[in-house]
Amino acid sequence: MRQSTLAFGLLLLAAACASAAAAIGAPLSPVAGDASRRKAADSYRREIQRLRAETRYWQRVMGVEPSRAPMRRLEAASVERLGTAARRWRRLARSASRRAHHPPFLEAWLCIHRHEGAWNDPGAPYYGGLQMDLSFQRAYGAWLLRRKGTADHWTPLEQIWTAVRAHRARGFAPWPRTARSCGLT
Repeated sequence: MRQSTLAFGLLLLAAACASAAAAIGAPLSPVAGDASRRKAADSYRREIQRLRAETRYWQRVMGVEPSRAPMRRLEAASVERLGTAARRWRRLARSASRRAHHPPFLEAWLCIHRHEGAWNDPGAPYYGGLQMDLSFQRAYGAWLLRRKGTADHWTPLEQIWTAVRAHRARGFAPWPRTARSCGLT
């Protein structure tokens, strides 16, 4: 009788634990839970790496300092911390992309472009839609020149942001005639 009472008590305790675990959303099987948590963590890690690369790309195009979001060891982070980090990187990536797609003086650059060449104009000694020569590209877009070649291989936004960096130092002086035609001088 004592053994059956003890067995019944243990059975009730096990049922109560299973019920409590189900109520809070915990997996009933630790093995299944570990596998799903591992899968979620791997997914967050991949997303964070992709978002971080995208954010850093736009920041580099714009010529701004990279975000100082903490990048501790992703392998050792919990799923919860990875989720928080992924949300932060989503915000940073969205913000960087939004800013990159609205460069300063966009209308001025588009006006200059209308008087210059096509975005993919390969005609030496001036390349791209803002007619950048090699010394200009080396000075203001060296990493793009190394990565993609001359400006005719860059996207219009990459060309415009390179011009923005030049504008910070020289104004519209590299485009004297077209800047005058556009009413920028």
